[in-house]
Amino acid sequence: MAVKIRFARIGRHDDPFYRIVVADSRYSKDGRYIEQIGYYNPKGEMKDVVINEEKARDWLAKGAIPSDSVKALLSKKGLLHKTGK
Repeated sequence: MAVKIRFARIGRHDDPFYRIVVADSRYSKDGRYIEQIGYYNPKGEMKDVVINEEKARDWLAKGAIPSDSVKALLSKKGLLHKTGK
């Protein structure tokens, strides 16, 4: 089972809003997930990115693989440098 940290889109048409979730790679993109660790509003500033750093570090330590988009957000928040990934 490959666990990924990725976006799950919610929100209306032309008004995107994303949950940052930990999910099995076999689950559908916007479907079932294991745990929600934050959210991201792309129409706002960086203050609209909320990530539970403790949970994110825990899942990265367990071997969860972030998607490219989530990896960029984690590196901007400085979480990838703290975990050594």
